[in-house]
Amino acid sequence: MNFSIPIEIKDVTEKLELAGFEAFLVGGCVRDLIIGREPKDWDVTTNATPDQIISIFPKTFYENQFGTVGVVNEETENESASSADSPMRREVVEVTPYRLEGEYSDNRHPDSVVFSQKIEDDLKRRDFTMNSLAYSVSKNLIIDLFDGQKDIRDKVVRTVGEPENRFGEDGLRVLRAIRLATELEFEIENNTQKAILDNPKILEKISVERIRDEFTKIVMSDRPMEGLLAVRKLGLMSFISPELLNTIGIEQGGAHSFDVWEHLLRSLQGSADKKYPLEIRLSALFHDISKPESRRRGMGNKEWTFYGHEVLGARKAKIILENLKYPTKVIEKVVSMIRWHMFFSDTELISLSAVRRMIINVGRSNIWDLMNLRICDRIGTGRPKEDPYRLRKYHAMIEEALRDPISVGMLKIDGKKIMEVTEIAPGPKIGFTLHALLEEVLDDPAKNTEQYLENKAKELILLPNNDLRELGEKGKISKEEADEIEIKKIRSEHKVK
Repeated sequence: MNFSIPIEIKDVTEKLELAGFEAFLVGGCVRDLIIGREPKDWDVTTNATPDQIISIFPKTFYENQFGTVGVVNEETENESASSADSPMRREVVEVTPYRLEGEYSDNRHPDSVVFSQKIEDDLKRRDFTMNSLAYSVSKNLIIDLFDGQKDIRDKVVRTVGEPENRFGEDGLRVLRAIRLATELEFEIENNTQKAILDNPKILEKISVERIRDEFTKIVMSDRPMEGLLAVRKLGLMSFISPELLNTIGIEQGGAHSFDVWEHLLRSLQGSADKKYPLEIRLSALFHDISKPESRRRGMGNKEWTFYGHEVLGARKAKIILENLKYPTKVIEKVVSMIRWHMFFSDTELISLSAVRRMIINVGRSNIWDLMNLRICDRIGTGRPKEDPYRLRKYHAMIEEALRDPISVGMLKIDGKKIMEVTEIAPGPKIGFTLHALLEEVLDDPAKNTEQYLENKAKELILLPNNDLRELGEKGKISKEEADEIEIKKIRSEHKVK
């Protein structure tokens, strides 16, 4: 074994051992080291008690009932921005004594925790075999009591001991099994699957927040479609969104190759393949959630129609996400995206003014996310072409609508300043002067400085009205020509007319 262990983690284990105690890395970080993934969290366990751990390290904090002591890395605390070239060290390393746990009367937390002197006691209380591994940094030795390494090699999620006992201790483990299988591309072992199927109601005792966090991790994985298929297969979808179950078997026809359920999963998977953030992934999953109740036969009993499903879907998604207790900011963005997702697909002709209104509706910062949702929607239909002409046209129109128009507002001077430096009263000459100045700046953007424009304004204001008007009109023409060049450039980049 040749594991790369962060220096601050080594430092903690070394100091524990120098003080005469055992020290192991344990749980998910050991699993990830074996798999070859970089661990997100590093957990250290020891036969030292919390008081003994605290006595070894100069700066710690201890504010929980499970014995976990936070060891503060003072070197990290004092690191400055100048050390950006070196890897960031963790400010806190969590150290927990070996533990034995009492009964789980609430299926969530142990009724009691007793500290132990044996690493074996700590490992046998853990959830899955791949997480019941301990690694000694100093000895380069893995302790594996439950064949966790074999299950990692075989890509199997298996509980430590009887699955009914493990799930009875903490009901969230049934969902965590699916999440780990999804993230790691593992399969859940048959007996473990059966125990989940036999007792799905165990999640009833788990807080919505904990369920939401596991669901979010599934959605944010590389294989969310596989994860949610497993959630449905093992009977747990009603604890996340029973509304999704109503989409199963709802045929769509037309451009769609799949029923609504599979379309939503494929749209979500498309968002994951593109590494989109949570809000887009949730929008992709729920964007057609109200198609079942809005489905009607079209004229002549032909294709299905789903008029208004985006409006109904936005309302329903809001309820789903509120029930899962997502942050308000996330809910508001997802609801807005679902409400307007049909904008780029319900008509062949969309005017530039309509695009501008849409930008106002969803916000400048969200318009591109709405387009990305449209891409996911299209992927979910099963169409082979992801970037058709119409989609490129919409991209060009958005860029055109977002572009700051070429106008006198670009100048580093305004009418008020011209009146101030030239000491003339308001009148047509101010407008002529501004457009004449714009003509100069379009020819040479470097002239767009306060000093140059103030001096030039003083010169221009002395010209006869007709001469100044002529310069102003020339500036307006130059503005229109520059606008047209910019628009042609945008359209050319997207290969549209």
